[in-house]
Amino acid sequence: MQPHLEIVGRETGTGASSRPPLLFVHGICAAAWCWEEYFLGYFADNGFDSYALSLRGHGGSGGQGRLRWTSTSDYVDDLVRAAAGLASPPVVIGHSFGSLVVRKYLETHRPPAAALLAPTPMGGMIRISTRLSSRHPWLSLLICLTLEPGRLLSTPRRARDFLFSPAVDEEVAGRYAGRLGRESFRAFTGMIFNRPDPAPVRNVPMLVLGGELDRLIPPSGIPGLAQAYGAESRVLPGIAHNLMLDPRWEDAAAVLLEWLVRVFDPSQASSVGY
Repeated sequence: MQPHLEIVGRETGTGASSRPPLLFVHGICAAAWCWEEYFLGYFADNGFDSYALSLRGHGGSGGQGRLRWTSTSDYVDDLVRAAAGLASPPVVIGHSFGSLVVRKYLETHRPPAAALLAPTPMGGMIRISTRLSSRHPWLSLLICLTLEPGRLLSTPRRARDFLFSPAVDEEVAGRYAGRLGRESFRAFTGMIFNRPDPAPVRNVPMLVLGGELDRLIPPSGIPGLAQAYGAESRVLPGIAHNLMLDPRWEDAAAVLLEWLVRVFDPSQASSVGY
């Protein structure tokens, strides 16, 4: 039996719309709450029904008992189910590891559009994981011994260092760190070598966004990733890895909104300031 999936949403309240809904997918250790904080309301207020999925084993979704050996393919199945449950095919938007889930989904599905925020690199995470292991050898060893990748972000200090810009104070970082949960060891290690195929995806409108201050996944790989997918790309100044929770989250949301309006309702593009 497939686990229950938590899906939270904010709708425009204006009835039928020619614009597709948005479906957001979180990164490691997070859940739908990370989008609910700011993004869902922002995009609903700007004319897009917006939903966020908690992948199995995260947030209010089922599957916690089997989380450790959950695969990336299992997460893709969750995205397939969530998308199929909406009134119309959604734009799929993934953050960090969620961007990998979205890219694997795109190999077999054709959504109206897709966006990747702070995405995993084109060639996998091998160089990043090697760098993290060299800088944090005891933490890396502990993760391997306990099979608990969530230890990477389990303290306010590490959460702040990896996920947030210097503008985030320790109290806020601690509050968010307290909401982060466990992660699948199988999916976490698989992410290191997983290289989705961009060839089937080039006919899907796509935007790739990164943050200039991202200390977890350097934004230097964004232009190459965008080129491989035939996507537009932006690296946003003054923003770190967690674009949706950063003090400058609205800068990221505004760029994403402008692109969405330009793709689906170009006659209204001037109304969002572009």
